[in-house]
Amino acid sequence: MIKHVRTLQIRHVDAGSCNGCEQELIALTNRYYDIQKHGIDIVASPRHADALLVTGPITDTMARAVEKVWDAIPRPSIRIAFGDCSSGCGPFGEAYASRAGLDNPDIEILGCPPNPAQALWVIKKWMDAHRINGRRYEKIESGRGQREPTSPAPKPFYMSWAKARRDET
Repeated sequence: MIKHVRTLQIRHVDAGSCNGCEQELIALTNRYYDIQKHGIDIVASPRHADALLVTGPITDTMARAVEKVWDAIPRPSIRIAFGDCSSGCGPFGEAYASRAGLDNPDIEILGCPPNPAQALWVIKKWMDAHRINGRRYEKIESGRGQREPTSPAPKPFYMSWAKARRDET
């Protein structure tokens, strides 16, 4: 499946998160990051989307809704796991009413919550790889070992409990 990408329309689904990832996702739409100038937009309907972006661990009550949204997105489409919980490695992934993270995401943006500059860099990297030579989908992770974005990112105005606990120890 080859898809040349110039713009990316994203359908966001909150599958049971703590809203930390949503705040960073909304930060991508402000004047500082302005994802629309890079050809990325968040759309309201899955019929207009090219990608499904999931935040939070997929809870039992949201599993069917995520499947319905995924089925409604026209093919070819991609899955984006935004944050540690949707990647299956967050603090709420093993809860009793959770099904952990998204299965086989094409793009994983790690962090609790992820840095907006890092998220923009990872999505643009995926778009550039598919715009230039139309390679097949590849799994891009924003974890350790990769180059960080060059633009300095402002610190989020809050700190997640997991990061605060790590800093204390």
